[in-house]
Amino acid sequence: MPPTPDGIQGSDFIVEKSNWRNTRLVPSPIDGRLDPSEVLFRVDRFALTSNNISYAMAGDTLGYWKFFPAEEGWGRIPAMGFGEVIRSEHPDVIEGERYFGFFPMSHHLVVQASSVNPTSFSDAAPQRSDAAPVYRQYMNSKHDAMYREDREDQMLLLRGLFMTSFLVDDFIEDNDFFGAQDFVISSASSKTAIALATLLARRSRGRVIGLTSPRNCAFVESLSGYDEVVVYAEIKSLASDVPVVFIDHSGNGEVVDSLHHHLGDNLKYSCMVGGTHWDSSNRSNDLPGARPTFFFAPAQIQKRAQEWGPAGFQERLGDAWHRFDASSDAWLEVQRGAGAADLERVYQDILDGRAQPHHGHVLSLWDA
Repeated sequence: MPPTPDGIQGSDFIVEKSNWRNTRLVPSPIDGRLDPSEVLFRVDRFALTSNNISYAMAGDTLGYWKFFPAEEGWGRIPAMGFGEVIRSEHPDVIEGERYFGFFPMSHHLVVQASSVNPTSFSDAAPQRSDAAPVYRQYMNSKHDAMYREDREDQMLLLRGLFMTSFLVDDFIEDNDFFGAQDFVISSASSKTAIALATLLARRSRGRVIGLTSPRNCAFVESLSGYDEVVVYAEIKSLASDVPVVFIDHSGNGEVVDSLHHHLGDNLKYSCMVGGTHWDSSNRSNDLPGARPTFFFAPAQIQKRAQEWGPAGFQERLGDAWHRFDASSDAWLEVQRGAGAADLERVYQDILDGRAQPHHGHVLSLWDA
């Protein structure tokens, strides 16, 4: 068991679980050795979006805090990233190769490679053993059909979010659209919402309506996926006499309450996806209409993988992804950042809702 190169030092960006505004950069040195099958990544860069705040919101309930352990009371928020293998004790994971998957906001990550094949491997580390396969998988860029070197930033920003939207869209279709004529999407400027609106609009099964803030209204109106855009204060202007599916990306209890009371029994399905308004998450327990139900993406992946086969699932996802990726150039502006100061600034902006909706932040803890 030979040692790793001497002097590998790094840091972790951690947040206080009870107050996400409190952050620290803590040393995280490599101890000098890798066990059999372990792989050492250099975390190259990662995307930071409002979806990462949803991981913090569900950190305990869905186990996201367990992915990358930190000291008591603190956590490392997962992010979609690229990592380079700089040391491998698994014969089929080659040093120098590049992988896409969930990484911490850190300089390095050690994983335990299992189920290795030319396209991917899974992390078998004990703290992630009960996580859904999609959260443990690392895709080898050399053999990834969805990978393009000139689109890495777009992959980081949109691929994981798009998969969620693809699965929500598929789930709605799989349930005959719950008989809805209107599909109302909150936090309509968020990237997950934009992807879902694009997918629903292509089905032409009803109106796609975006709920947003006055600040983001003009941007949402400029997008092609929404038939109508309504600001939160005007929820009562929505038609209440037609069946509706509500997809909530905001986590804002006041918005959820208001929509449920306005639509009543015509709210046929209430799908909870994200938490962009994490600081307004309290909602009533007894609401009219369909009971709010959290969307768990891995369950739909498992269902479709069984029905379509893994290759069939990937083919459908890949086809939809390439169409959406190409369309994103019309509205997405990539913003690069390097170093701890840039990460802290962008994180606080996203946490407080100051980030511009057309900006996509790709960051690294490594200084430029």
